[in-house]
Order: sequence, then C-alpha cells, then structure tokens
Amino acid sequence: MELRQLQHFVAVAEEMHFTRAARRVNIVQSALSTSIRALEEELATKLFMRNTRQVQLTTAGRVFLDKARLALEAVREARDAVAAVQGLTRGRLAIGTVQSLPAFVDLPALLASFHELYPGIEVRLCQGNADHLVDKIRSGTIDLAIVPLIEAPRGIATKMIACEYLVAISAKNHPLAGHTNVPLSAFRDEPFVDFEQAWGTRQLVDTGFRRAGIERRVAFEVNDLGTLIELVSRGLGIALVPEAIAEAEAETLGVIRLAEPQMCWELAVATLSGGGDEIILDGAPKAFMDLLIAARSVETEEEKAA
Repeated sequence: MELRQLQHFVAVAEEMHFTRAARRVNIVQSALSTSIRALEEELATKLFMRNTRQVQLTTAGRVFLDKARLALEAVREARDAVAAVQGLTRGRLAIGTVQSLPAFVDLPALLASFHELYPGIEVRLCQGNADHLVDKIRSGTIDLAIVPLIEAPRGIATKMIACEYLVAISAKNHPLAGHTNVPLSAFRDEPFVDFEQAWGTRQLVDTGFRRAGIERRVAFEVNDLGTLIELVSRGLGIALVPEAIAEAEAETLGVIRLAEPQMCWELAVATLSGGGDEIILDGAPKAFMDLLIAARSVETEEEKAA
C-alpha cells in the first residue's frame, strides 16, 4: 500500500465521482481507477460500489476512509514536524559538559544566546567525566559533549575548540611557587591532588608522567575543580591544570610553569562519527556548534588583542 493510493481513495470518497477526483489529484481518470483497483486487490475487498451514474462507499470503504484520513493526517504532521526541526522552530538539544568548563567556555552565556535565537528548541544539559559523556553520546542520550580528550574514541568524531598547556598549581608558600622551566622530576616526592582516573585531565597527566618515567603519588582524588583548588590552596598537594584555570586562581595559588616537553590539554566538541573523522551535524546541534565556534573565535581574538 502506497501513500498515493490513500490520497486517491480519499479523493474519490470525498468527491463521490472519479472524474472530479482525478482532476483533484491531477492524474488521468484511467490511472486513478487502476490505483483504486490495486488498493482493493491488496485489501481483498471492494471499497466502492459504482455504476454509470454514481459512486458509493461500501461498509468496508467507510471504515477504511476513517483510517486513511488518520494516516494522511499523521504523514502531514510528520512532515510539519521535520520542517519545524529543520527550521529550528521546534526540537531538542541535549549537551554534556565537564565541570571545569567555565575557564574556557562561558556556557551559561552561550545557552542564553542560543535560547534567544531559537526559543522553540528545548535544551537539556548534563555534567560528567569524559568517559561518561562519550557513553551518553553513543546511546543517543545527548547530541554532543564538550570534553577534554587525549584522542577520539572509536565511533566518536571531535573538533578541538581550545588548547592549553598544563601548569602546576600549589599553595602560595610552596618553594617552587612562581618558578618557571621546572621539570616533572621536581615533583617526584610531592603529594598530588587530581581528578578521578576516568577524567580526561587525569589521563593526560598520568600519560605525561609515565612517558617521562617518573612515578608520582596521588594523595587526593576528587571529582570537581572547586575541591581540587581548595585542597591545593591549603598546602595538601599540588595539581596540574590548564593554564587558564591557574591564571584565574593566581591571587590565591602559586603557579609553577613546566619545562619542555609541555603537556597540551585539548578541549573538544565530541559527537557520533558519520563514518569519518569529521563532525556531521544538522538542526539544533549544528546551530549550537556554529554558535560555540563563533564565540570561541571572538574570545581568541580578544585574548590576542590583550
């Protein structure tokens, strides 16, 4: 059964005349008759009683007319819904982020701008570590996530939006506070405050120390940036964080700049791969991505000017 057959049937049922119905659906009468006969054969019943003077619905035809109208209305609603989503007047956007995002992306301001541009789009937000958010992307729970990644997991495409060198932060009175060109070996005996192992920043730091052949002692594992900074400020350990975070806390923390080779922390937008490495989005996710990239470009230009 095809959609056009339902359209032909409804036209005949409402016009009660094959010639008028054929004009209404813009086909020749013989083609319309053929379409109706094929539909009746498929349903194994007569839908119309017809003679040379009139056309009438059979009992089966009257029942089928109600269902055919519902089916055509459902198709029209589906087409309207797709058009609304593509036109960004309706739809949903689900975003995931890590908790340390504010130093790199002003997400509340970005979401406010998005809502102003597309008030009909429902926006949902969740936070978590990189592995958790990637799982949500794979399950379709979220459309995209803003996460630190060392490399893109299988089936996930990423686009880098920020790149920062890691620096060490410490209490203000730490002997190394304010020093530059400090090798990782200088921290061999230091207690560390770090995120849990599933976090992208933790994985980056672990990899950096492992490649340098240096063991380190993680005394405190946390799952939020605020607790990490508080523990460091009280002299309970040091931590490696992106430079932007260290600069934002420079009044209360010591900053220790590392020697080469420095570790580069990358923040990326991640989403399902379309079969290659390139991010392919449409509708609300694409509109948000475009807004994010534009906002980051403005911030980068302002940073250069400063």
